[in-house]
Amino acid sequence: MSLLPVAEAQARLLALARDLPIERAPFVEAIGRHAAEDIVAGRAQPAADLSAMDGYAIRFAELPGPWRVVGESRAGAGLDYALAPGEAARIFTGAPLPAGADTVLVQEEATRDGEVLRLSGEGPALKGYHVRAHGSDFAQGDILVAAGERLTPARIALAAMGGHGTVPVPRRPRITIISTGDELIRPGQPGSGLALPASNGPMLAAMLAGLPAEVRDGGILPDRLDELTEGFAAAARDADIIVTTGGASVGDHDLVRPALKAAGADMDFWRVRMRPGKPLMAGRLQDAIVLGLPGNPVSAFVTAFLFLLPLVRRLVGDTAPFPKGERMPLAGPLPKVTERTDFLRGLITPEGILPLSGQDSAALAMLARADALIVRAGEAPAAPVGEIVDILRIA
Repeated sequence: MSLLPVAEAQARLLALARDLPIERAPFVEAIGRHAAEDIVAGRAQPAADLSAMDGYAIRFAELPGPWRVVGESRAGAGLDYALAPGEAARIFTGAPLPAGADTVLVQEEATRDGEVLRLSGEGPALKGYHVRAHGSDFAQGDILVAAGERLTPARIALAAMGGHGTVPVPRRPRITIISTGDELIRPGQPGSGLALPASNGPMLAAMLAGLPAEVRDGGILPDRLDELTEGFAAAARDADIIVTTGGASVGDHDLVRPALKAAGADMDFWRVRMRPGKPLMAGRLQDAIVLGLPGNPVSAFVTAFLFLLPLVRRLVGDTAPFPKGERMPLAGPLPKVTERTDFLRGLITPEGILPLSGQDSAALAMLARADALIVRAGEAPAAPVGEIVDILRIA
């Protein structure tokens, strides 16, 4: 079986995604999620012409005055009558402009003697000065947040100002993480000999922590076809994504792929032209997307970064789910690349991106030091110090 190019595998994985049901989320639960529909203003803002300063509401054409102060307008309680010629009203920031007025004279440029108001400074330069015009922020019917946009604090405030109390978002995807392998024990569990703490599950859960998803620990399944098959089938009953780690290669004990098939999965692809991470697989089991990651921790991290996280972002409505690349000079040389695309661990320094030593796919300590992946296309020639390369920030 030929290896699938990375970009093609990413596209095929996202093509497996189906839209999740839309729910109305309260603002406190919506931060960081994506609008599932256009959020449209149910009101205009400002809802009337409002004063932007403390001062007096006047007619610009009547400058330089004087005027007779006949009332007061404050936020939430304006005058209920129109100003006649030669009249002014005391006004405060955020208060509605009375009918008959079109400009605000700021109090620092005014002198008042009882009801008589006079100009004592330069005065407003233009009609409409210090007035926030009706609908100048947004009009009723305007799209405040477009479908697919991330709900930032400012956008949530905008939706609230537009008259909404909740926002439409895709339901949080349910993700079950299953580790496989007879050698694995739970982190913190006493072990001896060749027992290996299952680090991939906690790592993947931590990677998903910044996304609006419901992450479940599916535990550790042994390298036995019947138990793997039963475990995958059980997970598929209420998961949107099943993530497996380990057992994805071609050894005698790599049983994830046959177990998925035995459980009824329709596998879309297996093995990708990348290093690390070649044994990656994806498909569907009932209504769940299955993503089989390699067991080595670096391979699991890289494939989760490039495939799992974009898939989750796509499900929650992100229209740009893939990590954004940058270009940076090399701070250390790199050898020629084989036919697979390389994703090398690197450290960003003042001189550029420094490739770290020990690029083995099981070298977890080196991964913990890295803050970027250096991306090198298959068959790329050796690269000297200073050559500009593509990178992806991972921290």
